Amino acid sequence: QVQLVESGGGLVQTGVSLRLSCVLSGRASENYAMGWFRQAPGQEREFAAAISRIGGRTYYLDSVKGRFTISRDNAKNTVYLQMDSLKPEDTAVYYCAAAAVGILRVPAQARDYDYWGQGTQVAVSS
Repeated sequence: QVQLVESGGGLVQTGVSLRLSCVLSGRASENYAMGWFRQAPGQEREFAAAISRIGGRTYYLDSVKGRFTISRDNAKNTVYLQMDSLKPEDTAVYYCAAAAVGILRVPAQARDYDYWGQGTQVAVSS
């Protein structure tokens, strides 16, 4: 049974940084492409970033490109989302997800992901 546990969220001011972490248990993380999604109050869940199984490829939502960096450490079964220059519109619950897909894929659709974490809240005040 694969489980994902996120951590690192919090309440911060505009312009500061946060790093989210997601630990995968139950199977080696290298078997999965990993993604981060987010859901703001009253809005649908949206894709934020994804990384391929070995980490060679990444893909970002346009509005976070240049500010967010996704990375992974398969030795620690962990994926990270470094979020810099945070804005109030980044406020959301952030979810980690795992997709059992081919080694080069970086899925951006929620339907491509097989496992989800419980989410961690990020709130950015102006």
